[in-house]
Amino acid sequence: MTVNDSWLPHQVSLVGFLSILLLIVLSNGAVLRRLRKDAVPSITPRVSILVPTRNEAKTVVQAVRSLLDQDYPDFEVLVLDDASNDGTAERLATLSAHHARLRVLKGKPLPEGWLGKHWTCHQLAGAATGDLLLFTDADTRHHPETLRAAVAMLLEERADLLTAFVRQEVGTWGERFIVSTAFWCLFTFLPIGLAHRVCWPWLSLTNGQFMLFRRAAYEAIGGHAAVRTHPVDDIALGQRVRRAGLRWRIVDATASVSCRMYPGFWAAVEGFTKNLFAVFDFRLAEYLFVWAWVALLTWEPLVAILVGTLGIPSPLALWPAVLAVLELLALWGIVMARLRFPVYLALLYPVNLTVFTFVALRSLLFTATGRATWKGRRLPRQRIRLI
Repeated sequence: MTVNDSWLPHQVSLVGFLSILLLIVLSNGAVLRRLRKDAVPSITPRVSILVPTRNEAKTVVQAVRSLLDQDYPDFEVLVLDDASNDGTAERLATLSAHHARLRVLKGKPLPEGWLGKHWTCHQLAGAATGDLLLFTDADTRHHPETLRAAVAMLLEERADLLTAFVRQEVGTWGERFIVSTAFWCLFTFLPIGLAHRVCWPWLSLTNGQFMLFRRAAYEAIGGHAAVRTHPVDDIALGQRVRRAGLRWRIVDATASVSCRMYPGFWAAVEGFTKNLFAVFDFRLAEYLFVWAWVALLTWEPLVAILVGTLGIPSPLALWPAVLAVLELLALWGIVMARLRFPVYLALLYPVNLTVFTFVALRSLLFTATGRATWKGRRLPRQRIRLI
């Protein structure tokens, strides 16, 4: 067996793995339902829209106005200010003076053993009067038909928790690299059809920008109190829904809801530093394996093409490397188009994945050393498990 032949099965396995991912992406495109703007729910239960805020002065007014403009007959908007010092409270007070549906709450002091956003959401849920609870963020914008369409979908799917992919606005190159890669990972590695059919908690990737709960389901899983120390409350809540045997559904709301998660590169780095290792439940071996595998998928085919083109002796064959790169371009192009990111980002996938891998390693380092922060508060050090 030549050296080339000894490496060929490995290269073919990469092509096979990418083919499986391509099948997942294509099936997700077929299975993932879009919110229908013309949908009319069979009944209209009262909905409490809950918005936690902390130093959101630049975005909160636009977000809340979009929520107040919903064409749904029975809803309230509750916004809780968590000790903001940038004028958020003043802007909310001005807005509430002109809208009867809006209630602005002042947050209570953060108790020991709670993360800030979780405590804010817990207080909002306690003050809500709705049969349905919609948690959303202060940097989102919702088209007027969003709530009506979401309630109709929740009822039609008989879901206990309806979450969604929303359109991610990316204003800088740093955001494009990081945010697009995060959602590419979600769409590429989550087989949505299977996730809807089985109650495996690790398959329920929930987006905190849009979580529509039946109140009874939210209370049955313990609400935010049950995940009070977990850095990614949305994913933890979705996993509890699945663990309890309740119905979880994810839909495409990119035509109805938009969000700019982070205003710049370092804000995105900080946000995903907080989240990434937590998504893996602080399991070290699994985490290191995944990102090593991502690095291999990204760079081995490109290196093989480079050395093959230059005529440099190498154990790597050219044809499987070319096929792997074509598959990666297809994967990125399909996902970017479906989730409304700039499609040209597909051509930059090596940069995207490399930057994101750097953020992943930073997440591990900062979590392990207790240096992770969010919204000016240091996050508690987490217990890291080998497996």
